[in-house]
Amino acid sequence: MRAIQVTQFGGPEVLVPTELDPPVAGRDQLLVEVSAAGVNFADTHRTDGSYRGGVTLPFVPGVEIVGRTNGRRILSPIFETGGGYAEYAVAPAHRAVDVPDEVSDGQALALLIQGLTAWHVLKNSARLSPGETVLVNAAAGGVGSLAVQLAKHFGAGRVIATASTDAKRELALRLGADVAVDNNPDGYAERVLKATDGVDVVLDSTGGATMLAGLECLAGFGRLVNYGNAGREGRPSVDPSALAQRNLSVAGFWLVPAMDLPGGYVEPLTELLALTAAKKLTPLVGGEYPLEEARHSHEDLLARRTTGKLVLKP
Repeated sequence: MRAIQVTQFGGPEVLVPTELDPPVAGRDQLLVEVSAAGVNFADTHRTDGSYRGGVTLPFVPGVEIVGRTNGRRILSPIFETGGGYAEYAVAPAHRAVDVPDEVSDGQALALLIQGLTAWHVLKNSARLSPGETVLVNAAAGGVGSLAVQLAKHFGAGRVIATASTDAKRELALRLGADVAVDNNPDGYAERVLKATDGVDVVLDSTGGATMLAGLECLAGFGRLVNYGNAGREGRPSVDPSALAQRNLSVAGFWLVPAMDLPGGYVEPLTELLALTAAKKLTPLVGGEYPLEEARHSHEDLLARRTTGKLVLKP
């Protein structure tokens, strides 16, 4: 089968097309003919060797797939085995969720990691209450674009979006944000607080200076949830005594363990698929690439040239 294999850690250049034997499904696994694989920031961390938990060389990247198996069209994460950047992959049977005909491959993939992340950070980490103000960083990205929409769906009174370009800010407004501002850390808090008196929830996937700027915007008892390090600046240390001055909370989120909690996977994913099928939620598909252009997809993602979900098509 055709696949992308990584034999040494590095940048997008280490994503090399190759021919490999198809995987063999073991007990409680399904062999899936992959129709599309998702591309994530986490894939770039796996490729350069910086991913939480580590990765063993050589490997085939890709941890989310849509495809056919035993007459079913299914969506599944494949965190343990990886191997999504290929024509065939194996998926854990208990993770396979059927995809409605009304939902495209790209939309389904956008819901699996990005959609579940947006759902959990709003519902469980931030514990959003109706009427609260939510600030979404990287609001045109995979998680951010869904978080803007879900925040409104869950009853947020006001959604503030940040993004790096006029086009991305306009997109966030079309998705339902009330205000969109530049995400440059210089002057970030002033721009946000000009749009609102204070923010109850900040969703941050960037880390570094942007995360610290988000903290400045929180009102009393506000919550910041960090779920990524896309800026490659690291996650800054936070002084609890400084948080206490406004009774603030900072949380970290990682999807993998959340999916094993009761009600943490099938139920929210089914809800997200149903909302999409009913056209009440619009997952963004930012670009589709042939499998052999996996390197190009990572280059575009790292250069922030994309919006929404990136997809590889074997």
